[in-house]
Amino acid sequence: MPIKRRYHVRKALLKQLTQEVVKKFGENTAELLKGAIEVIELGESREIILVDGKALLFRLSDEIFPTLKSLDRIPLKRVAIDMGAVPHVVNGADIMAPGVISADEEITLGESVVIVDERHGKPIAIGQALVPGVEMRGPKGKVIKNFHYVGDEMWQFQAKS
Repeated sequence: MPIKRRYHVRKALLKQLTQEVVKKFGENTAELLKGAIEVIELGESREIILVDGKALLFRLSDEIFPTLKSLDRIPLKRVAIDMGAVPHVVNGADIMAPGVISADEEITLGESVVIVDERHGKPIAIGQALVPGVEMRGPKGKVIKNFHYVGDEMWQFQAKS
C-alpha cells in the first residue's frame, strides 16, 4: 500500500479529530486520542490514524471508522453472518440479507457496524449499514457496505505497526 504522506497531528487538528470521534462513537472515546497522533494518507481519500504507533481509526472520504484491532476500545453494534458468507466477506464482498443470522435491532441507516461470524463471534469486518437493523434479515438485497476486513491492506498495515 503506497503511502502518499505521513504527518503528526497538530493541536487544532487534534481538537477537530477528537470532536469528530466523540460525536460518532461517544464521550468515552475522547480518551483514546491521548498520545502521539499521526495520520497516514494513502490517496483516494483514505487515511489511517495512528495513536502511539497503533492503527486505531481509518477515514474513507469524510467518514471515520475504527479498525478491527481497536474494537476492544470502540464498541460497535454487531451483525452476525452465517459461516457460508465468511469467505466472501473476508475477500471484500458486501453483506447480503440472506447471509445475516442476527443483527442488533437498534442499528440505524448509515451507522458503523462490526460483522462477526456466527460460530465464534469473532470480528471479521467493519461496514456501514445500508438498511436499519430490523430490516437486515431478509430474502434479498445488500444490507452492509464492507469497508475493512480481515486480510485487507489496512489489516496488513496493522500487522506491521
